Amino acid sequence: MTAGASPSDAPLVFIVKQRGAFRLQALDEGALALGLEPGMALADARARLPALVAVPHDPAGEARWLERLADLCDRFTPLVAIDPPDALLMDITGCTHLFGDEVALTADAARLMRAQGLRVRTARAATPEAALALARFGEGAGGPESAAIRALPLLALRVAPDVRQALRRAGFVTLGDLADLPPAPLAARFGPALVDGLDRLFGRADSRLTPRRLPPPIRTERRFAEPVAHVETVMAVLGDLLGAACARLAERDQGGRRFAVRLYRSDGAMRDLAIETGAPVRDPAVVLRLFDERIETLADPLDPGFGFDIVRLAVPRVEGLVSAQPALDGEAVQGPALDALLDRLGVRAGEQRFRRLAPRDTHIPERATRLVPVAARDVPDWDAPLPGEPPLRPLTLFDPPERIDVVAQVPDGPPRQFRWRGRLHRIVHQEGPERIAPEWWRRAEGHADNPGLTRDYYRVEDEGGRRFWLFRHGLYERESNAPFWYVHGLFA
Repeated sequence: MTAGASPSDAPLVFIVKQRGAFRLQALDEGALALGLEPGMALADARARLPALVAVPHDPAGEARWLERLADLCDRFTPLVAIDPPDALLMDITGCTHLFGDEVALTADAARLMRAQGLRVRTARAATPEAALALARFGEGAGGPESAAIRALPLLALRVAPDVRQALRRAGFVTLGDLADLPPAPLAARFGPALVDGLDRLFGRADSRLTPRRLPPPIRTERRFAEPVAHVETVMAVLGDLLGAACARLAERDQGGRRFAVRLYRSDGAMRDLAIETGAPVRDPAVVLRLFDERIETLADPLDPGFGFDIVRLAVPRVEGLVSAQPALDGEAVQGPALDALLDRLGVRAGEQRFRRLAPRDTHIPERATRLVPVAARDVPDWDAPLPGEPPLRPLTLFDPPERIDVVAQVPDGPPRQFRWRGRLHRIVHQEGPERIAPEWWRRAEGHADNPGLTRDYYRVEDEGGRRFWLFRHGLYERESNAPFWYVHGLFA
């Protein structure tokens, strides 16, 4: 596909700067028909065609444009791939009956692309490589697929330019000249890539399309014979799709953590809606209520335009969810209402607004937690103490730790008493030490609050039953001759 020409229908080329000169990178059909070629200097091209329209080549913009076109093609099949810089591949196996047949589906896809202002060439073949070659280099004539591939020029082969040049010098002109030759001599003279490319083109080797994104675990959709212009009808259909998706989740003992809806308009536009939950759910009413909340918070309300012709629901993120055990009276046991409240608030104000503490992979206490969205997944839990054991970490941490005066029997022994905030605390119970060494990459930092010293932590209890988390900063005689003591936290 190429971008549409200028209003005057002058030949259009895209240029790049190479070694101080502008050269042609891509050309439209009109420029190719007039004898221009990729790699030609722009000055030479303008000498031949003074009316030539030259546009700077934008690879990043082309990539974004192809991604958008691939999104549009999701309405035809979930298996869509991009072949830069100018092609899309679709595996339409099992999808043609929704459009009548292969011819009707191809015509619909071409019509959608032309509506975006594109010139389109289409081809159907048994392998992705054959479809690409026929679309790019075929003449569009009918006939058997094998005969059409045989008539293609050597440029259709995905081999190095020097290999193509060697084939031309050997007298080969079309793929048909190579199709029936023994593979061993070809591989010995021109390399194994040539034989592999021929096998893929003619379907002699297994060749499959690699989609740009994997199909979701659960996907369901509804197509309308006539476009639907009422949002209320779309929401009713969405409720039916959620019921079917949640039934499949129940069969798999799973719940959804993310639900995504894509609405396809008849003019090619799309609208995406998605909600995430803090815990797996499979109640259609709960999910539908969250989608209602999402629609109410949209800055740009849903505009059906000429109507939606496809409503698609996907559940891309699923997790295990065992059925709830009924109570003795037969009623279902209700889960915590906090999850549902956070889900609704997150949909209204944004998931990033509501956060929770999650552990970080470090032993340093003040760095051991981080804030993550409530709906974030793949966050490990803290190591909980054994039943009946006291907590390993206090609920309250001081930032920074507060300096204390400690009395111990020996300099590197456990504390016996300490003075904190002008008050003396005599220790009656203590447990430790728990030695925590700094990360090796922080030892050389030399900051005043983190000089990279080892910490020996003690959980202590004073005569009044108050429990503290103390540490000695630095190993005696090895890291410090007079290590300081700090109180880092308070246990409840």
